[in-house]
Amino acid sequence: MSPGSSVEAFSDESQNPGVRGFLHRPAQSANAGLVLTHGAGSNSRAPLLQAVAEAFTGAGFTVLRCDLPFRQAKSFGPPRPGDAAFDREGLKNALHTLRKIVSGRMFLGGHSYGGRQATMLCAAEPGLVNGLLLFSYPLHPPAKPQQLRIQHLPDLQTDSLFVHGTRDGFGSIEEMEAALKVIAARKELMPVDNAGHDLGFKGKSVRTELPATVLAAFQKFFQ
Repeated sequence: MSPGSSVEAFSDESQNPGVRGFLHRPAQSANAGLVLTHGAGSNSRAPLLQAVAEAFTGAGFTVLRCDLPFRQAKSFGPPRPGDAAFDREGLKNALHTLRKIVSGRMFLGGHSYGGRQATMLCAAEPGLVNGLLLFSYPLHPPAKPQQLRIQHLPDLQTDSLFVHGTRDGFGSIEEMEAALKVIAARKELMPVDNAGHDLGFKGKSVRTELPATVLAAFQKFFQ
């Protein structure tokens, strides 16, 4: 954690669904906010989210990494098919909560399932945020490339930075490049060499350099 910054458990039950997770406050604010959320099998404590939050906080962002409603309801297991709409409401509430703290530009990000829900929310509500940061977008189920999850992408009008491993079983770099062509907004695909769906944040072999690389790409893209 950067000197002077802080992180605290956070909860706001004034909305339904409620907002729970961890709030990172920078030592010196750049007056920008970022909501980060997790994948289907994870939670807001995911090492990738923690590392990214710390990198962005060091650059002056106030970051809220939050548990989606399905994870608030149960501590393990994937979301049910009917959970997605409520999870998107949870993301919208998290943005509303962070806007009470940050008055500047607002960004939304997520890993895998969380990132997909973020794109669906923004496709339905253009102008909701200034940009999207998407880790390991789950383009299709592993070994099922015909089941593309791109139906909403033509409606996405939010500038988006996609961070994707070159060995991701949920979509190859070539498949991602083809799929992202349907997005009318500005978009960029940042490949991570020899990384799978976890982007090197599983087990003991953590890619410590990745968060700083993502931050640099993000600042260049959204400058």
